[in-house]
Amino acid sequence: MELKDAVAVVTGANRGLGRHLAAQLVARGAKVYAAARRPETVDLPGVVPLRLDVTDAESIRAAARIASDATLLVNNAGISTGTPLIAGSPDAARLEMEVNFFGPLAVTRAFAPVIESNGGGGVLNVLSVLSWMHPAGHGGYAAAKAAAWALTGAVREELAPRAITVTALHVGYMDTDMAAGVPADQKADPAEVAAQALAAVEAGLPEVLADETTRYVKQGLATSPNAA
Repeated sequence: MELKDAVAVVTGANRGLGRHLAAQLVARGAKVYAAARRPETVDLPGVVPLRLDVTDAESIRAAARIASDATLLVNNAGISTGTPLIAGSPDAARLEMEVNFFGPLAVTRAFAPVIESNGGGGVLNVLSVLSWMHPAGHGGYAAAKAAAWALTGAVREELAPRAITVTALHVGYMDTDMAAGVPADQKADPAEVAAQALAAVEAGLPEVLADETTRYVKQGLATSPNAA
């Protein structure tokens, strides 16, 4: 899809990757609704702040009514609690699933008819290398992102007849607040990741593997676990 003159809704646009995605969409000539739970924290020039809490159904419905001209949805909002599945808090694990799986699902369900009514467009889902790699210490996050990967594939098939493409962005650690404790040499530049993702949306690609770690892990999915 053409991003110039597109109308994008970017969740979690007040910081991190979401802020870079919103800024680059503005630079490409798109109208951008910068969505956040607290829209007063959005400080990007050229965007329309929009209240949207992905765990609040009424907030989602209200956002879809306001952004009724949307042609692109970017499901970027997410949370990482560092919760293991056995030893960790069940409530934290549920929160991971609510924000990282049910949130994007609810927002996509609300905006799909909006995008369709405006002639079609796209959805970009921000996923993770942990969709495929499941370290015990981040079991809650990995499980939610694996579910979101399945969601992305299923929704891609369901929305294709409605002229809506669905792109999955997989990436490892980025230089954002969420990965503040990770050594700098292991982090991807979120501005570069955003550029890759938007180029893929514009080209109608189904998937973006944004860094070397992600490409390596994805390649390993084709290897039999019983191989020598």
